[in-house]
Amino acid sequence: MVRPRKATGAMAANRNLHKAKSNKKDEFYTQLVDIENELRHYTEHFRGKVVYCNCDDPRVSNFFHYFAYNFRVLGLKKLITTCYKNQQMDMFSQHDAEKAIWLEYDGTENETGVPSVEDIGIHYLEGDGDFRSAECIDLLKQADIVVTNPPFSLFREYVAQLIDQDKKFLIIGHQNAITYKEIFPLIKENKLWLGITPRGKDMLFDVPKDYATELLATKKEGSAYRIVDGVVYGRLGSACWYTNLDYRQRHEELILYKSYSPEEYPHYDNYDAINVDKVAEIPKDYEGAMGVPITFLNKHNPEQFEILSANDIRLNDSVPIKKHGLIKDKDGTINGKPKYVRIVIRLKHGG
Repeated sequence: MVRPRKATGAMAANRNLHKAKSNKKDEFYTQLVDIENELRHYTEHFRGKVVYCNCDDPRVSNFFHYFAYNFRVLGLKKLITTCYKNQQMDMFSQHDAEKAIWLEYDGTENETGVPSVEDIGIHYLEGDGDFRSAECIDLLKQADIVVTNPPFSLFREYVAQLIDQDKKFLIIGHQNAITYKEIFPLIKENKLWLGITPRGKDMLFDVPKDYATELLATKKEGSAYRIVDGVVYGRLGSACWYTNLDYRQRHEELILYKSYSPEEYPHYDNYDAINVDKVAEIPKDYEGAMGVPITFLNKHNPEQFEILSANDIRLNDSVPIKKHGLIKDKDGTINGKPKYVRIVIRLKHGG
């Protein structure tokens, strides 16, 4: 997992980076089973491609393990990994080594199985391995697809870099990122979507020993953590996959069975749209804008639905423009009562 380097600019930027550095949830390490369950749906995308894992120490990263083990099955051209100032075998080092490392594997070092780091060899970066450093950006430019679990606290900046560099990617982030003003417009424009693992499905992560101790002392098992075979794992029901790699299930049509009635589907006070409380109850015969739960994104078929900006259906200019484009906060009311966050959609054709 990449850790942010110290900034040399404004004090505010320094504070943000130091906050990210101390954020223990940036130290969650992805389990191999979760990687396998998601990536098996994208195998056709990897043939002949360079994969870059730029938040991963290859000696401990399950992303490296997955791609090294499946190098020939996937038909990869090359695998590159970098990590932030971690030259120790301890997965949760203090990141106090002088230099970061990177590794490049083309499938030739070990013809019989998964290569070890010793087989491939370690290269040393001049800097600290921050994904925003010039060295790491140069490696990023060589890549076709980026796959990793970046720091949640730097997710906006991380995605912005991938979009700016026009890269394909499959990454893990917090589900709240859906509502970020930097992220939701990308979803609306069909430049980014959720992966196939259902949003909100539990993911278990390796965590540092001191954080595991803190979880045991201050949190409830089953909520913030789980114990499996005596090992404490961090639990994130709030994690999900984000990608711009296509997959078959994304184009399966959602079967609609409900018919519209004004009594069952009331209009918003401030938006020209009806409210739909459950994705399964989207009416098949309503041609206008509809506010639907965020869980809709797990079922979104871009051939069947269009995602709209709530800013385009405001009933009057006194309704503030929201940079994220969602029906959200105090303006998303029906008969004066606020609703949960809603994505605005419209049917492209009949259900």
